[in-house]
Amino acid sequence: MPRTRRRDTPPPRTGPAEKEVLRGFLDHLRAAVVAKAQDVPEPQVRTPGVPSGTSLLGLVRHLAHVERFTFLGEDTADWPGTFRPRPDETVDSVVADYRAACDRANAVIDACTDLTRPVARPGRPAPSMRWALVHLIEETGRHAGHADILRELIDGSTGR
Repeated sequence: MPRTRRRDTPPPRTGPAEKEVLRGFLDHLRAAVVAKAQDVPEPQVRTPGVPSGTSLLGLVRHLAHVERFTFLGEDTADWPGTFRPRPDETVDSVVADYRAACDRANAVIDACTDLTRPVARPGRPAPSMRWALVHLIEETGRHAGHADILRELIDGSTGR
């Protein structure tokens, strides 16, 4: 397996406000996940790298659903299914969908002036915006780590 040179990106530089710090780290992790899936050829990008069935493309697809659920209140009927890309989905289409979900989520985040206010989630208890941001940092960071391992298994690439 060829080794790709390690490319690390330092943590983001953000403004001093709490929301700027939280959003800066979330955006940093979002970009890391996308970077791991880009430039991986078919079928490796969708081939499960571990017995659980997790693939790089599946991770990005899942995170788009998590963004829409958490910040936009969109329901997901089949959470395990969010990890399985459809045959017609490509890296470009899944990444574009994820970026669109992140852009819509960022509009909600940017409009929030009080992190203690609940995120609009029709029909279910709403966490505060602070909770939602911390949760998405945790969720995205966890899956970014999974993506790191899957990418290294595919082509030896390491780094952020």
